[in-house]
Amino acid sequence: MSKGTANAIVLVHGGFVDGSGWESVYQILKNDGYDVSVVQNPTVTLTGDVAATKAVIDAQNKPVILVGHSYGGVVITEAGNHPKVAGLVYVTAFAPDAGESVSSLIANPPLGAPVPPILPPQDGFLALDKTKFAASFAADVTPEKAAFMADSQVPWGVEALSGKVTTPAWKSKRAWYLVATQDKMIPPDAQHQMSKRAGATVSEVAGSHAIYVSQPKSVAEIIERAANTIKSSGK
Repeated sequence: MSKGTANAIVLVHGGFVDGSGWESVYQILKNDGYDVSVVQNPTVTLTGDVAATKAVIDAQNKPVILVGHSYGGVVITEAGNHPKVAGLVYVTAFAPDAGESVSSLIANPPLGAPVPPILPPQDGFLALDKTKFAASFAADVTPEKAAFMADSQVPWGVEALSGKVTTPAWKSKRAWYLVATQDKMIPPDAQHQMSKRAGATVSEVAGSHAIYVSQPKSVAEIIERAANTIKSSGK
């Protein structure tokens, strides 16, 4: 149980979902002795989500491994500049450079890449087509769980997608990246490009965009690898 005492883990969810999707990853990390906190992002604006994440980081009394899934990668890229953050872990996530946003990163998808079934905005918020949610977001999640995720979607603010990163934390903090090779929301090629640019240590796992739900052990492993590397290096 003592191996996890050197770092705290803070988990940041992405768009269309909330922090409860991290439950299985959370349980694995807790069982391995880590202090774990889950951010509940409003997903209305990037500024608001960064503030929510920084509030959780502020509450930690150990160096933090900051983990982001999907849009959560944008949040940790900005919030990760917090002095308590020792390392970043991107889970099939956006890793923007300065001046980039989700909107700019998805503006020119590769030819032939799957198009996420995002419905037209309603009152400034986005949702995924429920009938296509499982295939696009959660193809390797049980049908029952995927249906629940589709029916419990959190509206994702258009302003959050357009929020631009000012100073990317990966330029000053060590980073790890888990590529989900069967992701139909963020093309694996784009994941590789972003992870390479960020200088991240990359792992690949065959899984959907919801790999943090479907394969929590694989996700927990890369988080623990990051924590152990930071611990052994003393940074």
